Amino acid sequence: MDKTKAIGIAADHGGFTLKQALLPLLKAAGYAVVDFGAFELDNLDDFPDYVGPLAKAVANGEISRGLAICGSGVGACIVANKIQGVRAALISDTFSAHQGVEDDNMNVMCLGSRVIGQALAWELVQTFLHAEFKGVERFMRRLDKIAAIEKDRTKK
Repeated sequence: MDKTKAIGIAADHGGFTLKQALLPLLKAAGYAVVDFGAFELDNLDDFPDYVGPLAKAVANGEISRGLAICGSGVGACIVANKIQGVRAALISDTFSAHQGVEDDNMNVMCLGSRVIGQALAWELVQTFLHAEFKGVERFMRRLDKIAAIEKDRTKK
């Protein structure tokens, strides 16, 4: 991934500590980072309030990829995938972190801060950000089918 393109990061209270740990690592690695919050630890906040705007920014091309973090990563993934054009996945292993981009053009990686530690999270983030979509015919065909499902869903 081109480091001149901004990436986004968002987390609720469950992912706040991990987000705060990843921010300086991303910046030190040369990434332009847009922080969608939370900006303070508030145990009463809700992940859709942060992940929704992050996912919309990815879909609109304002940022190239997103990192969405909550306690399990499940809620963040559900919210992100509600936005047309977002292909989010909950990731906890390095194979899926690169394969999701290479084959499925994943553009939002979701992490569960209560599931993985900071060292693994950083490894997954680096793997995700270094991966590139292969764009071969069978992968394009599958993405076209996903886009058709999204289009049909918006008609209802």
